[in-house]
Amino acid sequence: MSHARKFRDEAIEILKLLDTEAIERLAAELHALGTRGGRLLILGVGGSAANASHAVNDFRKLCGIETYAPTDNVSELTARVNDDGWETTFERWLEVSRLCESDMVLVLSVGGGNLEKNVSPNLVRALGLAKKVGAKVGGIVGRDGGYTAQVADACVIVPTVNSEAITPHTEAFQAVVWHLLVSHPTLQKAATKWESTR
Repeated sequence: MSHARKFRDEAIEILKLLDTEAIERLAAELHALGTRGGRLLILGVGGSAANASHAVNDFRKLCGIETYAPTDNVSELTARVNDDGWETTFERWLEVSRLCESDMVLVLSVGGGNLEKNVSPNLVRALGLAKKVGAKVGGIVGRDGGYTAQVADACVIVPTVNSEAITPHTEAFQAVVWHLLVSHPTLQKAATKWESTR
């Protein structure tokens, strides 16, 4: 079997296994966030940071939710890494952003953070702050969801169907899930361009 066919077949299997109830719970949390006028703060590292940037655009433009990602300001991000260290980058950004109980932190991550393995400790610390101030926590993550899944109010875990392809599948399906969310009838407020030109 070719790699392309194998990857496609795995993607089909993941799509069938996605927990739609978990997605609906995340949609409900985002709807409540928009209703109370809270902000959505999206955290991601690596490819998930790129996904966070794209998702910021979609939640702002299509859903009318005030949304930001710390990785969109590379000057501040790298200054914080250089001066304070990687582990506190997101936590300190959230503090300056005055994270509060009306807000929601959404994590896009392959592993969801794990202090024992020292993987994405900045996500773990950021989520600790979110829980401390009473902000809601959401996630679109892979593997077992890590720390994000443990503390989230709503978390979608991309199923693992091939342990050798967890990262590409998780980061690809982050996009599938957030596009589902921004086109969800309870969240979408503005039409997308091509659909509005019929």
